[in-house]
Amino acid sequence: MTAPLQRQLALLISVAAAMTVALDGTILLVAQPSLQRDLGASMAQVQWTSTGYLVAVAALLVIAGRLGDRYGHPRLLLVGVLGFGAASAGIALAPTVGWVIVLRAMQGGFGALLQPATLALLRLAYPADRLGTPIAIRTSAIAVASGAGPILGGVLVAHLGWRAVFWVNVPVAFVIAALVLAVRTPIPERGNAARLNLTGAGLLAIALAVLVHALAEIPARGWTAPPTLLELLAVIGIAAVLARHERRTTHPIVPPAVARSVPVTASMAILLVTTAGLFGALFTATFYLQDTLRLGPLASGLRVLPLTVLMVLGAPAAVAALRRYGARRTAIAGTALVAVGIVGLSRLGPTSPWMVMTAAFAVIGAGFATVMVTATGTVVGDAPPGYAGAVGGLKQTATNIGPVLGIAIAAGVTGSAVSTMSPALLVLAAVAALGLLPASRLPRRPAHREGHGTTSARPAQAPTPQAPPARRTAQ
Repeated sequence: MTAPLQRQLALLISVAAAMTVALDGTILLVAQPSLQRDLGASMAQVQWTSTGYLVAVAALLVIAGRLGDRYGHPRLLLVGVLGFGAASAGIALAPTVGWVIVLRAMQGGFGALLQPATLALLRLAYPADRLGTPIAIRTSAIAVASGAGPILGGVLVAHLGWRAVFWVNVPVAFVIAALVLAVRTPIPERGNAARLNLTGAGLLAIALAVLVHALAEIPARGWTAPPTLLELLAVIGIAAVLARHERRTTHPIVPPAVARSVPVTASMAILLVTTAGLFGALFTATFYLQDTLRLGPLASGLRVLPLTVLMVLGAPAAVAALRRYGARRTAIAGTALVAVGIVGLSRLGPTSPWMVMTAAFAVIGAGFATVMVTATGTVVGDAPPGYAGAVGGLKQTATNIGPVLGIAIAAGVTGSAVSTMSPALLVLAAVAALGLLPASRLPRRPAHREGHGTTSARPAQAPTPQAPPARRTAQ
């Protein structure tokens, strides 16, 4: 198989795997009410079908990236996609909600294996000067899959039941696995990669799992509830032990070359706060649309649709902006757009024209695409040789924790009051605006135009934009 065909195959695999995960994240929201009725589950149990997945993903992403650096990303992708499909089949056959919760956690673990690998696969297949176009295609495809999830889920649940939304993953997973076996990319030699630090990996996994669980439970328990405070204190304690261990070990879980990279750490901070602002705003706006304006799920989704559309259009535009203006100015502009768009939403009331809300969501979508493409591209571009999986795992961790943090902030500020969006959205706009500081630390100079038009700070995958949470349904 020729090199161009190998590259196209790698792009197809990367896009298909990323779209599968993105689709699964939003399609489940539509299936949860039917799942609850069919299995006689409580609301807390239904919430754990999402929380268990999030905890497993967050705990294992960095570890999965390091394993990919050591043993080869195609191998990790193959294991991840087959496991993801098998777990999906198990959920579709589950007799009780308890089995669904356990298998969703397993599905999250396998999803963590494949997510960093899909991005690293493109880096292995494409020369540095030709990554711009495939990454833009990938980012747009993820936005389309996320937006299509509720629609496809509604059709499947209406005609075939909630189990169909999991059965659909099975044939797709096996097709992707077959394609992975056909692609040929360099595999790192074990002798050139440091062994995995099991103690550090375990501490990091526990800290991230406890943190995500604490944040995911805040909408129900609140920030000041004793269980929340105990979990957050536990995270601080585990993080302190991890930091001390990392300083003393010869094989830290986060390589020193990665930890010392200012562009990489700045990009992580941007990803964390902008995703928190965006998803917190979606959470707040959706409850406002349904509880205050009394709009149905479809009408609410149509109000938010411009965000997805501008993400699709904004990905290739961000590539051009990176070439012309450089990562720093592009990231600052995108972060400002996200913050301004959220402020715009906060000024709306029941009598505001729907076109104004549509415009606000469009501004947020354009800024979000710009920030994600720029920040994650800088992560990829500044990854030390041999650590593509490690930085990919860190990037995915930031974009998985950000949404949970944003929803926790929104729920903590809003409480049970949904008559106005202003208080919560102003706080979330301030959170997103915090990204301006790390954005100012990104490389200033524009990259040179090469090949098909990429940049030295190469754009990477945007995080999966979750659909707005359905009324009374946990993320």
